[in-house]
Amino acid sequence: MNPRVLLVDDDVELLDLLRDYLDGEGFAVECAYDGRSGVTAALSGRHDIAILDVMMPGISGLQALAQIRATSTLPIIMLTARGDDTDRIVGLELGADDYVPKPCTPREIAARLRAILKRSGTAENAGNLIAGGLNLWPAQRRAEYDGRLLELTSTEFSVLEVLVRRAGQAVTKAELSDQALGRSLSRFDRSIDVHISRIRHKLGNLADGRSPIQTVIRKGYQLVLD
Repeated sequence: MNPRVLLVDDDVELLDLLRDYLDGEGFAVECAYDGRSGVTAALSGRHDIAILDVMMPGISGLQALAQIRATSTLPIIMLTARGDDTDRIVGLELGADDYVPKPCTPREIAARLRAILKRSGTAENAGNLIAGGLNLWPAQRRAEYDGRLLELTSTEFSVLEVLVRRAGQAVTKAELSDQALGRSLSRFDRSIDVHISRIRHKLGNLADGRSPIQTVIRKGYQLVLD
């Protein structure tokens, strides 16, 4: 079955271009041209992933993202203005899986879609992973901490999975970006830091008040077991 992609942007010409290219690359594409209809479509259950433009009339892409994330973990990529770090950080903090700066090529969009879908939809590593109170089931993209279900986005799960597989070891941001986001870490890119911050919030603290995910200065992050 072809991956089902929802494109949400008020730029009709851009969406026509992306739809034609993605159709040719084996994606099944649906378009929405404003934030409200984008939210409705994203919550319909018809799609495997969505791309939201930040700048739209009415409900902005960030507002649409917040509404979607209230009830859904559908993987979402944000289209942001090049150099607008504020929108990127806010989008990631609201639960976006990743972002692509405009202007962008259809080929770049397709590559980013495949990278996230590969990590969110595969049935590899069927066995569960255990590290301390964490229990992950990669095939189901399900995670529990001390018996409590964690509501993670696809990218948050991927980041946490990398840390669990390397529990007790420092994992660099470059490794996390490559393995969890499917792309190389670019200069000044704070995506991994924001995803880690959201995961920390969802995990809570250990009995001694520390986070289970420790920052290793000049290295990256490390999952501690106690």
